[in-house]
Amino acid sequence: MKKIFFLLIAIFSIAINAQTNPAITKFLQNTTGITGRHYVTGNSTPIVDAVQANVQSVYYNATYSYVSATGIPAYITGPFQDGNPSLATAQNKIFRIPLNPTQGSGTTATTGGNIGVFINGVALFDYRDGVAWNNTTQSLCGGPGNSPCPGGPTATQAWNRDAIPAERAGFDCSKAHPAMGNYHHHQNPSAFNLDLLVTSTICDAYPSDGLYVINTNEHSPLLGFAYDGFPIYGAYAYANTNGTGAITRMKSSYQLKDQTTRSNGPAVNQALGAQTFFNGYFREDYEYVAHNDDASYLDQHNGRFCVTPEYPEGIYCYFATVDANHKSAYPYVVGPTFYGNITVTTVTTIPDGATQYTQPLDNASFGDNNFKVIVAPNPAQDFIAIQTNTAENDMTVDVIDALGKIVKTTKIIQGSTLSIIETDSLYNGTYIVRISDGSKSKTTKLIIAK
Repeated sequence: MKKIFFLLIAIFSIAINAQTNPAITKFLQNTTGITGRHYVTGNSTPIVDAVQANVQSVYYNATYSYVSATGIPAYITGPFQDGNPSLATAQNKIFRIPLNPTQGSGTTATTGGNIGVFINGVALFDYRDGVAWNNTTQSLCGGPGNSPCPGGPTATQAWNRDAIPAERAGFDCSKAHPAMGNYHHHQNPSAFNLDLLVTSTICDAYPSDGLYVINTNEHSPLLGFAYDGFPIYGAYAYANTNGTGAITRMKSSYQLKDQTTRSNGPAVNQALGAQTFFNGYFREDYEYVAHNDDASYLDQHNGRFCVTPEYPEGIYCYFATVDANHKSAYPYVVGPTFYGNITVTTVTTIPDGATQYTQPLDNASFGDNNFKVIVAPNPAQDFIAIQTNTAENDMTVDVIDALGKIVKTTKIIQGSTLSIIETDSLYNGTYIVRISDGSKSKTTKLIIAK
């Protein structure tokens, strides 16, 4: 009888612990049937796709969570204006993620392709884009339009191109692009036009949003999991590893080398056709410099041990690093090596006996003072973008004139943070923008001035 009693206690304990494990509870499940949307060049009206967005289901057992996702986000993708002919297409993967990740040797290098998964099921890639320098031919190799690299596409070269500066023209507003349909972020998944120093104007014509909005006054949300199972956070966290101190920006410990030449590589600022190989064009232009006296500087894997709202007992965390202007900072998210053992994989079936996790519908944060509503541009002419915290459920957006009449209405859909309203048909004047979840609402003033 005692054995049965303790067995029941153990099973109950596992169920309770699993239900609170962020590797189960924090994925953004699609509960409204929302589908992906994409822009094509020359058309600022997004096209609605037939593929469901975000995560379709989450199952778990005592060891793993099983996350089924298409790899398509709720935010609008595209266009990709560097000649990339690909569109974001459904990947239909089941990710098996450990509930208790373990520390590894720290020497396992990140690779090309998927090295993590965000909470909406979108893939994380590391810094590379598959292009490198071939010193024999004195030219770039790999990737579209270049000759193959020595040793094949998986071989490590002396100088490997950094996708963030090299492919900026091909990223959409959300700082992502597809590789043969596999839509992915290499970097901090926050929209270009929300950075303090905007480095791409793609959002002007094709506005969208990323996975989250950087808030310098609060701990960044959990954004996803690396392929070693450890969590990935946004750019800001507690100053101290024990969860105390002010909210501060987590800083990369990598810096550019003081160099003018590259051994067996192009010189710094060497030009080749329309390209210039500036310092920072290649991953090897960076070096790691430890900052042991400041806990806000991260280790060689771009992470640290920390206490977070989701992990009050503490865990090793990676961070999507940015500089003081919120421009993505190398190594961007994870790398160039993993902290833990690589245990995340994709499977074809969910094992028998796994329990389905049903995500509760909860918009309690809507009434919180930290719930931000940003309307830009304001004053506006042709359109406005309404930016909020990530929507857990659909929210209605109304534009109300001085007589109290609703003149424009739209929605911020589940898993998104942004909606676009065309205002070119509205008269000059002062309006109210109201965002409502059906029971609570927030308002802000809008000025139309053409």
